[in-house]
Amino acid sequence: MISTADEILLRRAIGLAARAVTLGDAPYGSLLAGPDGTVLAEAHNTVRRDNDITAHPELKLARWAARELDPRTAAGTTLYTSCQPCGMCGGAIVRSGLGRVVYALSTEQLVEINPESGAWPTPPQAGPALFDEARVPIEDHGRRRAT
Repeated sequence: MISTADEILLRRAIGLAARAVTLGDAPYGSLLAGPDGTVLAEAHNTVRRDNDITAHPELKLARWAARELDPRTAAGTTLYTSCQPCGMCGGAIVRSGLGRVVYALSTEQLVEINPESGAWPTPPQAGPALFDEARVPIEDHGRRRAT
């Protein structure tokens, strides 16, 4: 359910996307708000400017939250973003513990508007393999964390 307050902050994220375009960046913007609607941080896409494929605003804000917020505070936040987060950003959002995501355009809508946005081929993957060898550092890490 999206409230009137959500719509206000979502419009601000869309404004960040529009501002990104004027700066020569890709048209994506996001902000992170606390439970009371206070904006904690905001970002826009700087993939081209930074020559960094990970410079998505959602990922930047998830990383910021993981560094700057305790888990309880992060769980009370909402990420407002102009487009639905991609898989990379979605993983970071989960791991950073953000509480909620509100987006304007779905991935499907984005691809309808800009077909090249969905032109990412999936490389072939092979595995799992070498289980007995690969489990050793994982188990060692678990034992070290337990002590």
